[in-house]
Amino acid sequence: MDKVKVLEKYLPADAAPLIGRWIDYFKCEFKISRNRNSKFGDYRPPHLEKGHRISVNFDLNPYAFLVTTVHEFAHLHTWNQHKHKAKPHGTEWKDNFKKMMQPFFEKDIFPMDVKRAIVSYLNNPAASSCSDLDLYRALRKYDAPKESVHTVEKLPPKALFKLKDGRVFRKDEKLRKRYKCIEVSSKRVYLFSPVAEVEHLEEKN
Repeated sequence: MDKVKVLEKYLPADAAPLIGRWIDYFKCEFKISRNRNSKFGDYRPPHLEKGHRISVNFDLNPYAFLVTTVHEFAHLHTWNQHKHKAKPHGTEWKDNFKKMMQPFFEKDIFPMDVKRAIVSYLNNPAASSCSDLDLYRALRKYDAPKESVHTVEKLPPKALFKLKDGRVFRKDEKLRKRYKCIEVSSKRVYLFSPVAEVEHLEEKN
């Protein structure tokens, strides 16, 4: 199947042709990956027999998939220009990320709320779209609804919730940017990002 047709399954349709051209131009192995809780995407520079490699999680909504893809291609472009001399999310990467996002703004690919969040993020982009809470929240609104899955900040006080690994926690107070939560089995305290996705557990009376 033509790569653009495949990309259209994951990206906004108008964005797919340019991403397809980038894959060819940069001679990049582009992989649509399984879900990874710790990251949305990944870039690996050429090593031994392998060239540039980018992977992006398959289950992202189209706008999140595009933002992540551009983020990783900006890493690739920065590596081509500076090799290991540039910091992973330093000035060189930020400049490339801004430039590479511009064609998608010109095509009006993004809804206005996502575009506003991206513009704000581009003024001082951090390590990932997941680490910028406003951008993450804007992108997440376009996720397909998942029953019983919530973000920690949306849970009521003292709510019980479960992680994918089965551990159960009780939500406690907010400490600056994160929520203090108590693991039920060990009584140990953990700090959670407000946008961490968890399964809300209903308590039985």
